[in-house]
Order: sequence, then structure tokens, then C-alpha cells
Amino acid sequence: MPGVVAPGTEPEPVTDPDAPGRPTLRHLLLIPVITALLAGTLGGALGYAFAVRGGAGATVLGGAPAEVPALAQRKPESLAGVAERVLPSVVTVRVSSLGGTSEGSGFIATADGHVITNDHVVAGGTGKASVVFNDGSTAPATIVGQDAESDIAVIKVSRPGLRPVEFGDSDALAVGDPVLAIGSPLSLANTVTAGIVSALDRTMQAGEPGGPVRYYAAIQTDAAVNHGNSGGPLVDGAGRVVGVNSTIKSLVAEGQEAGNIGLAFAIPINQAKRVTQDIIGTGKARRTVIGARADGPTGVAGGGLRLAEVEPSGPADGAGLKVGDVILKINGRPMTEPTDLTALVRKFAPGSVVTVEYRRGSARQNTSVTLAADAK
Repeated sequence: MPGVVAPGTEPEPVTDPDAPGRPTLRHLLLIPVITALLAGTLGGALGYAFAVRGGAGATVLGGAPAEVPALAQRKPESLAGVAERVLPSVVTVRVSSLGGTSEGSGFIATADGHVITNDHVVAGGTGKASVVFNDGSTAPATIVGQDAESDIAVIKVSRPGLRPVEFGDSDALAVGDPVLAIGSPLSLANTVTAGIVSALDRTMQAGEPGGPVRYYAAIQTDAAVNHGNSGGPLVDGAGRVVGVNSTIKSLVAEGQEAGNIGLAFAIPINQAKRVTQDIIGTGKARRTVIGARADGPTGVAGGGLRLAEVEPSGPADGAGLKVGDVILKINGRPMTEPTDLTALVRKFAPGSVVTVEYRRGSARQNTSVTLAADAK
């Protein structure tokens, strides 16, 4: 039976825990705070992920991309353009010898693989040689021939697609012309240095003690040249080979290793080409002679070289020169040392006609001498 409710009393209210309740003020404030925190966290995470994936950092370096300036476009006639064009034709030359491996430089002269280098790079070798190309690949090489006195040697490699250099005219050079020396100084392959022509017809007499004496009227340059550059090309501003880097002058004491001081010398390419063609054609080079020998400077005013010997029926004799005559100039080039006569004559090809200014007694005279090839 139902209970009896006492008069004047109300039943105690009962709350259902599962029934939705009316939100309080605290609840209303917490909702936007939590929502903002979640949104910020999610946005930061997504931003970081996109930044890492795109490789970007928090700091942007540099300005907006702009058009490449004209000076940085490396035109074909620029030094960079010349170097890019010539480098594939320059090689490192390695020759085995009893004392180890000799290393120098060289350059491709013909499409069928003839390479010009210095004689002193291959001298003393066992016959085994190799070249390292601009791209790092190597190939065996054979020695075709060499000429100690001109310091030119020719080796050959077998490889398709070789790019020979373009030859210039060393007789057309002028002091001040820009030049590049390319090679492998101190085994640093593909090295390019720049300079100018410092002097022309700088007569040189070089060679190791006990070895052959080398004569040439060199191109002097201040381009940095060091050990290993020997045999590499000296090129003009158009990328044409005008010389073969051969020797340097240094201030080091005997027994010390020489380094660049801005005095480098190259064999004129006109002379090197002639010797190379002789070696390829006959295995040896012709030597240009005047048929006379000087014994040294006169030591008197006006300078010159006094002739100590004139070969009968030789070029000098045929031009009327006699023992005792003083050679003053050849083609306008003053003669001051015996080396001058030999080195300058070797610059010309056999059959060339040169003008000789000389003094006989007190009279100055001129004659034309047709140079010849040595009977050897």
C-alpha cells in the first residue's frame, strides 16, 4: 500500500547523473581556451613538417633571384671560356723510370693521338708511359720520339674522340698579351693560371748537370708555373697554343725545390710544331744552324759577338761572313752572349733567311744568311 505523506512536507529532489545538465560559467570559459591551444599546437606541427620537407629554415638568406649579370655569364672569349674550351685537350703525362715515376703535362696535337710534351718529362724513362685525361680517365702511351736540345718529345695514345688543340702563331705575340698556362703543377691536374707575355726571344740555355744542353729563344711569362707544368700549353686570349711551358727561374739554393716567382719560360709553338712534325715524320728533329761559332762578347763599346769559326761552304760563309767579324744583330735582335746566337738561330726553320748586322773593322754592314739544317 502506498505510504502516507506527512502533511506540510515535500519529497527530497533526486538528480539523474546521466541526464544533461546546464553548463556553468567555468565550463563556458574553458572551452575556447582548450580549443585555441589545440589549434596552435596543430598549426605549429604542420608548419614545422612543411618547412623540414621543403628544406627551408627559419632564416631566409640572400635576396630574391635576379638575372645573371653579364660579367658572370662566362662568354667564350673570357678567360673562363678559354679554359673550358682548352682543358679537354690537356693531359697529365706519367713516365716510369728506374727511380720511380716522372710526371708532367702535355696536350693533344692530332686527332689520332699524338701528344706534345717536354723531352725532360720523358727522359730516362723505361718506355712505359700513360696519360690522364681531363675527365680522370687514363690510357697507356708510347714514346714516338724526342729531341733533347729543343726539349720537345712526342708520345701517342689510342683513344677515340680526342680533341686536338688549336695552334696559334708565336711570331705574332706582343709583350703584354694575356696568356694562360694549363697543366698539372705538383700533381694538381687541370690547373689554370693567368698572366701576360713578359718578354719575347729570351734566349735560354738549360739542362741538368751532365745532361744535354737545351737552347731556345723563349716566351717569358709571369703566369704561375711550377714543377709538373712542364710540357703543358701556354695559350693566348683566343685559346690557341702559342708555347710549350718548359722551365722557370727561382731564387732557391742548390738542392732545394724551386717554386714560382713569376719568371716562367715557354718554347715558341712555331718551333715546337716544326720539331714535332720532324719527329712524327722521321723519328728525329732537324737542327737549324748558321755555320759559325762565336767565342763570347767582344767587351768593347757596341757589344756583339766575335766569330771564332766559320764553316767552309756553310750558311755564314756563303753570306760572306769571316772569322773575326762581330755579329751585332740578327733580324734586329742584339747579340750579347754566345747563347743568343745559338738559341735565336734554332728558333727559325731550315731555309729561313735572316738579316745579320755585323762589324768588320770599323765598318758596319748587313748581309742575308739562308739558315740550313745540321748534317746530323
